[in-house]
Amino acid sequence: MERLNYQHLLYFWAVAKEGTIARASEKLHLAHPTISAQIHRLEDVLGERLFARQGRHLVLTDFGRVALRYAEEIFALGREFVETANGRPTRRPARLAVGVLDSLPKSIVYRVLEPAFRLENRPRVITQEGRSAEAFIVDLATQAIDLVLADAPLSPSATVRAFSHPLGDCGTSFFASPSLAKATRKQFPRSLDDAPFLMPSANSAFRRALEGWFDSQNLKPQVVAELEDLALAKVIGEAGLGVFAAPGVVEKDILQRYKVQLVGQAKNLRQHFYAISLERKIKHPAVQAICAGARTDVFA
Repeated sequence: MERLNYQHLLYFWAVAKEGTIARASEKLHLAHPTISAQIHRLEDVLGERLFARQGRHLVLTDFGRVALRYAEEIFALGREFVETANGRPTRRPARLAVGVLDSLPKSIVYRVLEPAFRLENRPRVITQEGRSAEAFIVDLATQAIDLVLADAPLSPSATVRAFSHPLGDCGTSFFASPSLAKATRKQFPRSLDDAPFLMPSANSAFRRALEGWFDSQNLKPQVVAELEDLALAKVIGEAGLGVFAAPGVVEKDILQRYKVQLVGQAKNLRQHFYAISLERKIKHPAVQAICAGARTDVFA
């Protein structure tokens, strides 16, 4: 392979960041054909396509996403070098990219990530949301992200060899507006039978566990909504439209932040949490701190 032409890499980086060759042309003050030709030259040198066309738009290929990650690091290091040469020494923070299932309560995500913010060499934390752990497989395989926070281990059928590290588990708490909580608190959990209920979305592991628990208790609540975001369930629940469930570890936080009351607790309805990474033995300092903190603090 020929030596990498960093000017060509800059053109690729600009197009990837701006979204179109036209906008990159304006930013770089170069003609459209010039940028297009140089990106094709870079692709020939690398032996891989960097962009694919979808209608009128260019989207990054899987290899293009890998290339973008390297380009970001290369040009960030270049900026740091120039600042150092100009007498402005910098301390570039390490990077921690985390994929987060959108069904996970944000308060739990914060508490799990919080130890990383307390490290002496604090990383720059980058989060992305997705509907399942499998949605992050490509990013995990290409090391575009360092780990995935999930409520279930990675499927054995996943095309990438990755490891699901248990962070901990907890029971489940049920909440409702004061009036609805008063009506359903007595004789819990029997009181949930035919009660208005805000169900998690079908794609979540918690939904499957909750349905199994309802079946084991011979309960059939009246599902009034199916919601991916627990934050939305809290707001709707606060309005008195239904009972909702959440991990027991955030019970205190919910009672403080929302005008709801505790209906009851199901200690045997367990919710599990995992950190999924390519490493069998975790070496990333921030990920080590996250796993240790979750096990000894959040889910202790």
